Amino acid sequence: MSAQGSGKRNGKIRGAAWVMAISLMAVSSAFAATVETLLMPGKVTRAHEKQEVDCANCHDRSNVKTQTSLCLDCHKDIAADVRQHQGYHGRMSNAGVGECRACHTEHKGRQADIVQLSRAQFDHRLTDFALEGAHAALGCESCHKKGAAWRKAPSTCVGCHKNDDIHRGQLTQSCGECHSSMSWTGGKFDHDKTDFKLTGAHATVTCDACHVGGRYKQTPKSCNGCHATDDEHRGARGEDCGKCHVTKEWKSAKFDHLKETNYELLGVHDRINCVACHRTGNYKDKIPKDCNGCHQADDAHAARFGPKCGDCHDNERWQVKTYDHAERHKFALLGAHAKIDCYACHTASVATQKLAKDCAGCHRSEDPHGGKLKAGCETCHGEQSWRSDIVFDHDLTNFPLLGLHRVVSCAQCHATMAFNRVPGTCVECHSHDDVHKGGLGKKCESCHSTNGWPLWVFDHGKETHFALLGAHAKLQCADCHHEPPGTVKMSSQCGSCHSKDDRHLGQYGAQCGRCHSTDSWKGARIQ
Repeated sequence: MSAQGSGKRNGKIRGAAWVMAISLMAVSSAFAATVETLLMPGKVTRAHEKQEVDCANCHDRSNVKTQTSLCLDCHKDIAADVRQHQGYHGRMSNAGVGECRACHTEHKGRQADIVQLSRAQFDHRLTDFALEGAHAALGCESCHKKGAAWRKAPSTCVGCHKNDDIHRGQLTQSCGECHSSMSWTGGKFDHDKTDFKLTGAHATVTCDACHVGGRYKQTPKSCNGCHATDDEHRGARGEDCGKCHVTKEWKSAKFDHLKETNYELLGVHDRINCVACHRTGNYKDKIPKDCNGCHQADDAHAARFGPKCGDCHDNERWQVKTYDHAERHKFALLGAHAKIDCYACHTASVATQKLAKDCAGCHRSEDPHGGKLKAGCETCHGEQSWRSDIVFDHDLTNFPLLGLHRVVSCAQCHATMAFNRVPGTCVECHSHDDVHKGGLGKKCESCHSTNGWPLWVFDHGKETHFALLGAHAKLQCADCHHEPPGTVKMSSQCGSCHSKDDRHLGQYGAQCGRCHSTDSWKGARIQ
């Protein structure tokens, strides 16, 4: 036999041997599997079906305590949770020391549930994702998809709510920085952590007010970037709105007008709109800094008081309330003077018109006395009323006003407003009232009183040594006094008056009183 033939024969022998060896191993393995199957207390769950052929995959015959480690060798993700104390198994009270078979019992058949999870009693707080807010009311299927492992459920907001992201991925995926689990709407984002803190009115506006259309990138950070359309200055004051305005209110300004313009805004000036003075809207235009420069058209005095409005008016009210006329001009405004308008006296510019400080200086044209009285008007008249407030003391003259003279008007004695050359005696004024027609002389005061013309107090017995008794007391003065006193000497003898009545024709003399009395002419006393 050749060497070549011998080699082929040997090769066939070796090949046959390998085939036999493999066949024997297969038979042995099948036999072993059959034996393992015969020894099992029951079928394992379908998830462990592949490990069923060799008990050693899950059991260590020499040490039963190693079974948990064998479980974790396959379930590596759970082993990692136990080591790191995370997830459901890593948070359990006996994590790392407990036995897997204590909860997950095998060999109960292919359809057996070895997980033994009670959805109703499961405490989700033992996981890495506690159910809070709106999550607590959801069903398990809302997050745990059918057929997927429970641990595969997303633990981040974006994992579940990616399709609900109205920001379209512009912001961080940590939705919890802004939103809460209680409600998707209404954020809790801390804007102070950005480069633009929300202060004043910015803190109350909605996100869309600045982030138009939900665009969060390249949002303006300057006032002008958002409020250019609101700029009533039309760019004249530049883009740094914060120099004047505050975020609390657009209309409230913090511009230091005194520092920037050397003109302090006081009173009403501090509350009016800027354009009330800066009417062109261009703040670079120069405007007057004096009252008259702005309020010339409002000057009710027609420039009579000059350009220094501040001498009378203040910044709070245009109407004058506390102008001290006495202090400024040494002329106190009292009585009616305090109620009249300024221009009633100041009829021309104060720069050219100098007003007198005495009554006549202003009231000369109203003087009914025609300037005849030398004393000042204030000696008679008061400032409250020109006509009724008369305070002249007539007792200081040569003719004190007594009795009824005090209640008569001045014009009843003073025929002219000159108040001079006035009669000083009764008869000069009352000659037309003299019922005696001058028969008793000019000394009316000898009989009459100033308290009343009909009242007279003449004592005939004392003044003439002829008492009026009896019927004489009933006579009128003129019955005896036919002529003015002094022109005819009156006699106290009866006969001087009754000679015509003497029926005795003078036979018994002139001493009628010896027989007759003053009570009656008739009848005689004869002794």
